[in-house]
Amino acid sequence: MIFFGSYKYITVFCASLFFDFGYLTLKVVKMTDIKVSRLSDEDVIQLIIDKGKTNFFSVLYDRYSDKVYRKCLSFEKDKDVALDLSHDILIKVFLQLSKFQGRSRFSTWLYSVAYNYCVEYTRKKNRLPLTPLDDERMDFADEDTDWVLLESQEKSLKKALDKIHPEDKALLLMKYQDDISIKELMEVHKISESAVKMRLARARQKVKELMENNIY
Repeated sequence: MIFFGSYKYITVFCASLFFDFGYLTLKVVKMTDIKVSRLSDEDVIQLIIDKGKTNFFSVLYDRYSDKVYRKCLSFEKDKDVALDLSHDILIKVFLQLSKFQGRSRFSTWLYSVAYNYCVEYTRKKNRLPLTPLDDERMDFADEDTDWVLLESQEKSLKKALDKIHPEDKALLLMKYQDDISIKELMEVHKISESAVKMRLARARQKVKELMENNIY
């Protein structure tokens, strides 16, 4: 695993990747030459991709590392393992940054990478099958009302989310916790609007049934 140093006390650093004896490592240097708070995520990415200023990835790290770690914690309760997962995800994001095409917010793309990584980790850990995408018809009319009611029972909701398939859990968290739009979910998952809504409805229904029957 790759560590960035003291997790809780990282400020604004420059980070550049280099290879040492075949292992990908992170070199950290302090940044002092620019007011990074004024840069948008897209500005930072442009500096990294177009200008080759890989040290500016630390700006994105500083903005999102804790959020990624918290998302990992929602799938892996062991804090050390969750921290390792978050480090791996951020390295993966750095290496795949050129694949970000700006069709959604950077945060949406980043969270998608993070959730997909956590889903795959959880699926392999628990030997779970992939969730099939079928064509069943479902009623989407009261989706927001349903979820507001479920959120009012926070503790039960968290327990129920831990019981459903990690792919369903990730989709629900992206939609309702991260406030990612249907359009953005279509883009990051490469599926149609009806498919996104169907998967959300199916996942909500599973959570609702678990909570109604107290199956945790």
